[in-house]
Amino acid sequence: MYRLLIVDDEEIITEALYEVFNEIMSDELDIYKAYSAKEALNWLSRTRIDIVLTDIRMPGKSGLELMEEIRMYWPRCRIVFLTGFSEFEYAYQAIQKPNVRYLLKTEGYAKVTQTVQEVIQEINTENQMYNLLQQSQEQMDTLRFMKQGEYFRCLLDDSRVSDEHEDSLMLEFEGLNIDLDAQVPVVLALGHLSYSFEAAYIEKNEMYSLTRVIWNSFMKEQINSFALVDKHGDLLWFLQASHNDDEIINNHLIKYLEGTLELIQQSCMESLGISISFTISGGTCAWNEVSNQYERLRQLQKMKIGDGVSLIQIDHNDQNITSNLNDSIRLGPRVEILTAHLDAGRSEQFFEYFEGIVQPVLQVNDSVHRSIETYYSIALMMLSYINRFGLQCSIGDYSKLMRFDEHTSFQEAFQYLKLLGERIFKLKSIDERDRSSLIIEKICKFIQEHLSEDLSLVRLAEMYYFNPSYLSRFFKLEHGVKLSEYIDECRAKKAKELLCNSELKVRDVALLVGYEAAHSFTRFFKKTTGMTPQEYRDSIIVER
Repeated sequence: MYRLLIVDDEEIITEALYEVFNEIMSDELDIYKAYSAKEALNWLSRTRIDIVLTDIRMPGKSGLELMEEIRMYWPRCRIVFLTGFSEFEYAYQAIQKPNVRYLLKTEGYAKVTQTVQEVIQEINTENQMYNLLQQSQEQMDTLRFMKQGEYFRCLLDDSRVSDEHEDSLMLEFEGLNIDLDAQVPVVLALGHLSYSFEAAYIEKNEMYSLTRVIWNSFMKEQINSFALVDKHGDLLWFLQASHNDDEIINNHLIKYLEGTLELIQQSCMESLGISISFTISGGTCAWNEVSNQYERLRQLQKMKIGDGVSLIQIDHNDQNITSNLNDSIRLGPRVEILTAHLDAGRSEQFFEYFEGIVQPVLQVNDSVHRSIETYYSIALMMLSYINRFGLQCSIGDYSKLMRFDEHTSFQEAFQYLKLLGERIFKLKSIDERDRSSLIIEKICKFIQEHLSEDLSLVRLAEMYYFNPSYLSRFFKLEHGVKLSEYIDECRAKKAKELLCNSELKVRDVALLVGYEAAHSFTRFFKKTTGMTPQEYRDSIIVER
């Protein structure tokens, strides 16, 4: 879903356009409004905006000046200038810029909505995969890419090594033609593609390549990045702003990434038919800290809420992410794959792979040491999971987990591990449902108690560390109605209660349920109930 921002210092025009677009395009657009360029810039700094519909002449800062700042935040944003001044000078300045249109206010609402629909179609067309592929160019040859990938994998294993060889890091970047600055902190973004577990190696590689093409087409204007496929089959990007001396871009970097990643998700779904979830750093980190930051992202990714929905999670420092970063313990590659299935909640693949590890061991009767090693490797992985996610009290008795000698046979020992795995998956499923319900419950309660405040999708998303688009989809998935519909229902219900109090004026009621303009509240109330607020109040008096 795209986002439209309406900007005009004349309140009556802003409100009218806001209501028109909400009436006819609420399924296609998230719609926001601002009464000055300053207020518009506040929205632009908080979330991605795709289309700005703005007056060209406003006090303080003109629409043309605003346009230049919009480009700093969201270079792909489309701008439609709407003005009552038909002087050629303004029109000429506007149409010289890319992705800009010019309309007169006298052309009417139909022309304005038609123009916005045309702009949406242009955005959709540009985002199509064939167009992106035509615009993309290969930035490095295969051999260099492989060398760079191996270098970054080594850095991920232990980035503290870069502390001991600070000068050599710059030389290595230069020698490998890495388009990142070894002296500038980096942001990490972890992307998880929802491909089928049975997908062939070549098919997966093709998906990774096409995803990188889409990424580069959206990010290349503001971001330098390098991508690799990590050992868990996820895409990991190392990111820096293209212009490190630009304070605005650096301060806005995480919001820019969050907004642009939504477009990448949409393009991947439309062009490739796959969903991709992102987990990104909440800020930059030094190169010697990338190992720890990567592990934090993996832990946050494992604790994601919901299933089957593309989401974007940000590693905020105040989030409680328990993580075991003990690098001294190295499980075998096969147990690492088993761990990945457990972390991702893929129960069917977990138990299938579990049998693939266990059965060959049980069939080799004279390999006692190998059987014990396999048992403790899997047992340690399960114990780690229980500790990381605090399942000690809910998992039941697991005292025999690290006591191999208490099992009467190898078969009984591995059967014990299998049953414990089933209990873990059951608890994991219940925990995800409970966390989902709890967050939705908190959001609903906040809405009910703060109807007079800003309840925009962006504000609610910021409060609960969601990406706005994901919150919108997640709320409907969990609650059964759109978030905006739920807010309207709460406002209508509260308004009815308040109108029963004859001492409150209709304007007072409007303010208490979040409407600054009484006429806007009247239109909303009549649309919802079939009566104006005064008619509803009169009907209550008659009933009494």
